[in-house]
Amino acid sequence: MAESDWDTVTVLRKKGPTAAQAKSKQAITAAQRRGEEVETTKKWSAGQNKQHLVTKNTAKLDRETEELHHDRVPLEVGKVIQQGRQDRGMTQKDLATKINEKPQVIADYESGKAIPNNQVLGKIERALGKKLRGRDIGLPLEAKPKKK
Repeated sequence: MAESDWDTVTVLRKKGPTAAQAKSKQAITAAQRRGEEVETTKKWSAGQNKQHLVTKNTAKLDRETEELHHDRVPLEVGKVIQQGRQDRGMTQKDLATKINEKPQVIADYESGKAIPNNQVLGKIERALGKKLRGRDIGLPLEAKPKKK
């Protein structure tokens, strides 16, 4: 207990200004008035939204003459789907419900906007009983015997 002196106060650490306070205009002018060194650096493209810079690769892609796109369902397949659906007296919604897909999927296939998916085409083939893939598009689907 002899070591404790009640008359003196010891400050361990005094917090400096936060980063936001140190960068404020007031803090900079106060430091300049006191004669302290103030370093300013110009950041490259600071405060601008330059996320999409033209690089060598993007320029090369722009010059590319080949048009890259996904193949779409041919219109003849769309017409076969539409004809087969109408022959059975089904709406697009009925067909979609039967094959567990959304009605928009059937509309896309009939209009030729869909990217072909073999699983969906297989479901539609079985539901309508008509071939939609290969050379014999529109012909009746032959039931293949199941192998055991």
